[in-house]
Amino acid sequence: MDLSHWQERFEAWLRQHYQHQDAAHDIGHFRRVWLTAGRLSAGEPVDLLVVLTACYFHDIVSLAKNHPERHLSSQRAAEKTRQILTEDFPDFPAQQIPSVMHAVAAHSYSAGIAPQTPEAKIVQDADRLEALGAIGLARVFAVGGALNVALFDPDDPFAEHRALDDRRYSLDHFQRKLLRLPESMQTVEGRRMANDSARFLVQFMARLSAELGGDYSGSDERIAQRFAPQP
Repeated sequence: MDLSHWQERFEAWLRQHYQHQDAAHDIGHFRRVWLTAGRLSAGEPVDLLVVLTACYFHDIVSLAKNHPERHLSSQRAAEKTRQILTEDFPDFPAQQIPSVMHAVAAHSYSAGIAPQTPEAKIVQDADRLEALGAIGLARVFAVGGALNVALFDPDDPFAEHRALDDRRYSLDHFQRKLLRLPESMQTVEGRRMANDSARFLVQFMARLSAELGGDYSGSDERIAQRFAPQP
């Protein structure tokens, strides 16, 4: 069975059984992560079935960002993935399930599990790239709105004189996590893409800063330089 047939079967299963918890973790997210993972896998000696499967099930359990056990989501997702593959896809190669489970468990930022295989590194990078760029920008404020988080601190939007708190202010999540993602990337191409996407977020921040000062056609170069990603 080729990869396209597995993908079709996984999407059919998800449409029937999966209800996403927020706008950032729908089937479209799984599909995009797989698309990016395919790009990162190009020319690499990796097991693409493991990559595909982990991309489609990595968030099968995804606790809310404000849940006290959020850091356990990926480990629970790994165990749930094992159960799904064993019970609902009995023809899935059993010897590849442990590799899928590791890739699922290691994808999470909050779990802090280091990826040990090329497949896990690719899945982690592909998922983190989804948190950057235009899609990442949309996700931050969509999830923040769902959790009733303010857009930013009106008195100190870029946390220059206070501690970061992304549970209160969505914009703080840029500094708290997103702009740190490029340095965590596991693949050369993933890091290049992450730096490019991070620059887009910094451009947004610089434009926002200008607008907050009443300038709706400029950009705050001080903010642009302060947060520019390191090469």
